[in-house]
Amino acid sequence: MSQQGYVAAPPYSQAQPRMGGYQGGFGPGPAQPYGHYGGSPQAFNAPPTGMMKPPVSSAAGMPPPPVSSHYNPNVQQNGAHPQRYPAPPTGSAAYGQPPQSAYNSMASQAPPPGQQLANQMSAMNLNNYAQGPMQSPPPTPNSVAQQPFQMAPPPAMGQPQTPPGPQSPQMPPQMSQPQSPLTNMPIAGPQIGGPPMAGAQMGGPPMAGAQIGGPPMAGAQIGGPPMAGAQMGGPPMAGMGRPFPGPPPPGAGGFQQPGPGAAGPLGYPQQAGPFGGMAGPQPGMPGGFPGAPAQLAGPPQKKLDPDSIPSTTQVIEDDQAKQGGQVFNTNIRGQVPPLVTTDFTVQDQGNASPRFMRCTSYSLPCTIDLAKQCQVPLATIIKPFASLPKNETPLYVVNHGETGPIRCNRCKAYMCPSMQFIDGGRRYQCGFCNCVNEVPVFYFQHLDHMGRRVDFYERPELSLGSYEFVATLDYCKNNKPPNPPAYIFMIDVSYNNIKSGLVKLICDELKTLLDKLPSEEGAESSAIKVGFVTYNKVLHFYNVKSALAQPQMMVVSDTAEMFVPLLDGFLVNYQDSKAVIYNLLDQIPDMFAETNESETVFVPVIQAGVEAFKAAECSGKLFIFHSSMPTAEAPGKLKNRDDKKLVNTEKEKTLFQPQKGVYEQLSKDCVAQGCCVDLFLFPSQYVDLTTMADVPSHTGGSVYKYNNFQVETDGEHFLRDLRKDVQKSIGFDAIMRVRTSTGFRATDFFGAIHMNNTTDIEMAAVDCDKAVTVEFKHDDTLSEETGAHIQCALLYTTISGQRRLRIHNLSLNCTSQLSELYKSCETDSLINFFAKSAYRAILNQPLKNVKEILVNQTAHMLACYRKNCASPSAASQLILPDAMKVFPVYMNSLMKTAPLVGSTELSTDDRAHQRLSVMAMGVEESQLLLYPRLIPLHNIDVNSEALPAPVRCSEERLADSGMFLLENGHSMFLWLGQASPPDHIQGIFNLPSLAHLQGHMCALPELDNPLSNKVRSIISGLLEKRPNSMKLQIVRQKDKPEMLFRQFLVEDKGLHGGASYMDFLCYVHREIRQLLT
Repeated sequence: MSQQGYVAAPPYSQAQPRMGGYQGGFGPGPAQPYGHYGGSPQAFNAPPTGMMKPPVSSAAGMPPPPVSSHYNPNVQQNGAHPQRYPAPPTGSAAYGQPPQSAYNSMASQAPPPGQQLANQMSAMNLNNYAQGPMQSPPPTPNSVAQQPFQMAPPPAMGQPQTPPGPQSPQMPPQMSQPQSPLTNMPIAGPQIGGPPMAGAQMGGPPMAGAQIGGPPMAGAQIGGPPMAGAQMGGPPMAGMGRPFPGPPPPGAGGFQQPGPGAAGPLGYPQQAGPFGGMAGPQPGMPGGFPGAPAQLAGPPQKKLDPDSIPSTTQVIEDDQAKQGGQVFNTNIRGQVPPLVTTDFTVQDQGNASPRFMRCTSYSLPCTIDLAKQCQVPLATIIKPFASLPKNETPLYVVNHGETGPIRCNRCKAYMCPSMQFIDGGRRYQCGFCNCVNEVPVFYFQHLDHMGRRVDFYERPELSLGSYEFVATLDYCKNNKPPNPPAYIFMIDVSYNNIKSGLVKLICDELKTLLDKLPSEEGAESSAIKVGFVTYNKVLHFYNVKSALAQPQMMVVSDTAEMFVPLLDGFLVNYQDSKAVIYNLLDQIPDMFAETNESETVFVPVIQAGVEAFKAAECSGKLFIFHSSMPTAEAPGKLKNRDDKKLVNTEKEKTLFQPQKGVYEQLSKDCVAQGCCVDLFLFPSQYVDLTTMADVPSHTGGSVYKYNNFQVETDGEHFLRDLRKDVQKSIGFDAIMRVRTSTGFRATDFFGAIHMNNTTDIEMAAVDCDKAVTVEFKHDDTLSEETGAHIQCALLYTTISGQRRLRIHNLSLNCTSQLSELYKSCETDSLINFFAKSAYRAILNQPLKNVKEILVNQTAHMLACYRKNCASPSAASQLILPDAMKVFPVYMNSLMKTAPLVGSTELSTDDRAHQRLSVMAMGVEESQLLLYPRLIPLHNIDVNSEALPAPVRCSEERLADSGMFLLENGHSMFLWLGQASPPDHIQGIFNLPSLAHLQGHMCALPELDNPLSNKVRSIISGLLEKRPNSMKLQIVRQKDKPEMLFRQFLVEDKGLHGGASYMDFLCYVHREIRQLLT
C-alpha cells in the first residue's frame, strides 16, 4: 500500500455506549450508535453532556475549535482531565505541522472547514464527555489510503470528574490511550497538557475528520465517530486490559471501549472512579503495562473486535497467495524474499538463496545517523548448511587444483559476482575493499561487449550467489588432509536409565540407525567411523574391531585424568564391524541389568571423546544420553543451585550463567579438536542444564530434553529426534568469516558458536538446522550506487573427510530514505535478532531491564516510521510500516517466553533450555516458535491435499464443537472441544465419545477411515518437516492439561504474566505518542 504504513483498517474506534457508571449521573447517553465504518455517518451524539464541563469556549453543542498542530510539543499525552481550559482559538492551524515526508502527498486534503469543526468537536469532547451532539463528518476522501487503526479510546477516561482517587500507579499517564494501535484512538483532546480539551486533540491533527490521511478521525473515526467524543479522551488505556478496539462490527456502534480509566494528563492525579485509575500493572509486563482488570467499575464493556488489528495468519496467507509456488530469482540487488512460511522455489542468479541468508532489512541506511535515528537493527541470519528442497540445484563444487580459490590480495574475499573485471580481463577490482588485483594466468578470460567475462555462465563463482571450493592443504590442520569424522555413542547406564528401559531402547534403535549414517552423494556407504562408551561413575570403552568374535570392554575408573585405553578397535567402520557391534548392542542392557549405581560423571565423558578424536586425528560428534546431575567425585561435579527466590531479583541472571572453570576449558578443547556434543537429557528433577548444556551450545551441538521420560509415552518422540540428529547433513571442524564491503562491518555474533577473536566464528560442527545471526554496524557512509556486499565463507570438513570452502554472497541496497529501509524490512528476521539479543542480555541484566529495552526499541522503530514516512494524521492513530505491521505480535510473544517471564512456576532448566535452543535457531524456527500454527481440523476436506488454513492464536478462535491442532516446532497439541461431534471422535480415536478418552495417549490409533488417515498424514507431515520431533499431547477443553495448551495462544494474556496482543499494542502506541510529543 503505497508508502503509507499499515493503518488499521477499520477504524478502530467504536462508539462508546453510554458510560456506564456514569450514566445516571451524567446525563443521557448518546443517542444512537455511530455509523460503522463505511456506513453513512449518523449523527454522532455527543456523550452525555453533563460529564465534563464543556470547555468554556464552545457552546454546548458546538464542536470545539480546531486543534493545533501535529505533534504538539506539549501535547499532554493522554486524556487529560477535563480541564476547563478554553479551547485554543479556532484559528489555529489545523494541520499545523509541516507536511511530513514526501509522502504526504498521500494524505487527504484537509477537510472542509465545516468538517473541521466537527472534528474538532469531536475532539473536544474528547475529553469531556462531549458536549452536544456532533456530527460526524463524512470521511475524507482518500481516507482509505492510510487507514489508521483506530482504536477507540476508552471512554474518556479520566475525564469524569470523579473525586480524585488513588493514583493508579501503573500507567503513566501516558499509557493511557490505548491508542489503538491501530488505534486511532482519538485521543482526547486534552491531549494537551492541559489539555485543552477539546480541540485539544491537539496534538494531533485535528482529530476529527482530519485524521488526515486516514479516515477522518473524529467523527469520522470512521468506525464510529469517536466515541463520542468522549471516547476520545482518555485513551483507553483504559483498561488496557481491553483489547484494542477493532473496527466496529458492522452495524454496531463503534467500539466501545470504555475502560477503566485512563490516566490523566500528566500532572494530574489519576482519577479514581469508575473510570479512574488504571488497573494495576500487569504482571509480567515491563513497565507495567497496565493490566487493567478488565472490569473496573464502569460501563459494561463492549468487546473490541480483535479482527481489526493486524493478523499474522492473514499476512502469511496473503504472501502465500501472492508468491506461493513461484520462482524467486536472486538476480536483483536488495530484493526482499517471500516470507519463510511461503512455499517458493529459488533460482540462484548471483545472490545466496534466502534459505541460506536472510536480513532484517534489504536496504541499509547510508549513514550512521540514519541508522541511529530508526534504530532498526541491521543483521543477517546465516544458515550455511540449510537443506534445499529436491527441486533446487545443490551447490556446485569448484576445484582450482593446487592453486586453490582465487582471493583478493588485500581483504582475502573469495572470487564472487561482486568482483569487477577490468583492463580487458587481466585485472579485477574487489567488490569488498576496492583493491585492484591481477588475474592469475590460468584464470584469464576475455570480456564481452558488456565487460563481462565470456565464461561467466560456466563459472559458478562468477554467476551464482552460493557455491563451494575444494580447499587445498593450506586450509587443513598441520597441512595434511583430514580423516573422515567419527560418531561416538556414550550411554549413561546408571540405575534410572536401565530401569526406565531407555538403555535397551537406544541399543535396539542403533542396530538399524547406524545403517543410515550420512554419506556423500553417490557413496555406497558412509565414511563416518563409530565408537561406543557406557558410563556411570566410571567409563567403559568397547573394542569392536571386525576381527573379534566378541566385543571387549575396558574400564577407566580414574576419571580425574581421562585417557582412552585403546586406539585400535575403538573407532571402526560400521559396515566392517557390524556383527561385533550387533553383539555389543545386545549385551549392554543385560550387562548392567542388576546395577544399583545411581551416581554419574559427565565432564570426563566428553573429555574421553575429545581424547579419542585426538588419537584418531579426526573430528566428530558425541551423542551423550544422560539422566541426572553429575554428582560423583570427578571434574565437573555439580551441586543443586536452583533457587526460586532469585526469580525477579537482580541475581536471577545467575540461574542462566553456567558454572565456569572446567566447563569453559572443555568447550575450548572440543572446538579445537572439532568435537561437537549433542546431549540427550532424561531428567526427573533439576540437573543444572545451564551448565551441562554449555559445551553443546558452544560446539554447534544440540540439547534434547525429555522430562520424566517413560518409554511408552516418550519413546517414539525421543527416537524421532535421535534419527533426525544422526542422519542430518553436517560439516565438521568449521570456521566461518563474514566479510563486508567498506562502510560497515560485522560486530556481533549469536549462535551455538565459539569466538576466540572478534572475527572468526568457530564451530566444532555445523548442521542444516543451525543458524548464526550476525549484527552489522556502520564505520563510514555507504553509497547508494554500489550498495553493500556481504560474503560468508565457511571452511569445513565434509562427512567423507574432504576440506571445503562454502561461500554465500548477498548484495543489499543502501538508501538515504527511511521509507525505503522500512519497506525492505523483514519482521521474521528482526524478531530472530531481538530474541537472540534479549536471550544473551539476560545473562547480564535483570529481566525487567531487558523487557523495557525491547519495548522501547519497538516503540522507537515505529515512532521513527510514523514521524518520517507516514502521511500526517492524528496522533491517535497507530500507523505501522506495512512490512512490520505484525512485529508487535511477535515482540509481545517473545516477552512472554519462559526465559523472559520471571515466574517461579517455570522450571529453571526449561527456561535455560529454551534460551539455548533459540540461540542457534534460523528464521523459520523462531517465527514458528513465537507464533504457533493453530490448524482447525473439524471441517477438514479429507480429499484435499492442502492443509486447512491456520487461524489466529487466540482462545476466541476455538469452538466448543471444534478440533484444533497446534504446533510450534517443539510442542504439538490436539485440542478437542467439549461438544466435538461423536463421529469425529469415533473416526479418529475409535471411541464412542470424548468421555471415553484416556489420559496419556501420545499417538493416534491407525484406523482405516478417511478422517483418521487425513489427520494422521497432517501430523506426520509436520513432524517430518520440523527439525525437532514433537510429542503429540491430546487435551480436552476444560481438562487440567488444557492450561499447558493455552500458553501457546500467544495473542491472549500470558499464563505467567504478560499482556495480550491488544493490550501490548495499546501500550506500544502510547509509548510512540510519547516519543512523538
